[in-house]
Amino acid sequence: MNEFDLIKRYFNPSTQPVVADLGIGDDAALFTPQPGFQLAISVDMLVSGRHFFADVDPWRLGYKALAVNLSDMAAMGAAPRWFTLALALPEANPAWLAAFSQGMFALAAEHQVELVGGDTTRGPLTISIQIAGEVESGTALTRGAAGAEDDVWVSGVLGAAAAAVAHRVEALSLAEEALARCQDRLELPTPRVALGRALRHLASACLDLSDGIVGDLAHICARSDLRAELVASQLPIDPALAVLPLSLQQKFALTGGDEYELCFCAPVAQRDAIARLGEQCGLPLTRVGRMLAPQVGARPVQLVDDTGATLDFGQGAFDHFGA
Repeated sequence: MNEFDLIKRYFNPSTQPVVADLGIGDDAALFTPQPGFQLAISVDMLVSGRHFFADVDPWRLGYKALAVNLSDMAAMGAAPRWFTLALALPEANPAWLAAFSQGMFALAAEHQVELVGGDTTRGPLTISIQIAGEVESGTALTRGAAGAEDDVWVSGVLGAAAAAVAHRVEALSLAEEALARCQDRLELPTPRVALGRALRHLASACLDLSDGIVGDLAHICARSDLRAELVASQLPIDPALAVLPLSLQQKFALTGGDEYELCFCAPVAQRDAIARLGEQCGLPLTRVGRMLAPQVGARPVQLVDDTGATLDFGQGAFDHFGA
């Protein structure tokens, strides 16, 4: 196959474009946002050996490649509409490409988001997706509007994805059932798009958890000029980790990353509404701490016990260029 045969065979949607004006085939995609809406645009890159293991199932890899981008739309409260795909491949393997594209399009269909263009080349396996969505003007969730004394919330449960990675690199050993659960959390994250849309009028700030709640919440602190206090006993740790020492469970939940849950701040007055929203979504929404006024010398994100005493959580967030 040449490059254009590859695109036509594996990345040309079988249905006619509904939102996009042209679909795949021209030098650029053309689309028109609805009146009264803003565009939300994000891009993510996944590199073999850095973001995923080289032998990962290609169906799951295609799914996750789009899922992490949909999660960015969720964090902004945006409705995803279109995406482009840039794909570097060491070889054009038909079986791998078929499975990868099927996983990606399965999630695209679930969220009614269209592939509208992209590029392919030969090289180390690298996947880059740019996604665009729409959000009603003036309602987008950002990182910079949290208020002092706002509650800090997180969706779902934390720590399983990091535990799966630790098992793979032989830093620990998980039983078969726990490993299967953790592997699914790592490879098949659920983008919380519906939750993000519902939070637009409840939350003051929001982001998705890709590098661990300690590091990611620090971004809200920096943009909002505040600090955060997390209560260790309130962390929603995945039940699959129950057999591990508590300190390791907390480490994975705090700094593990690859969760793609939403972490958001909201005024105290919204507690009841957020509790109802969790029930409506069938999703745990857990209050894990609060935002505080900045303090000289204090860490952006601090972990405390039930008495308010400071706890040490060791390393910070994942850093691609860290030591």
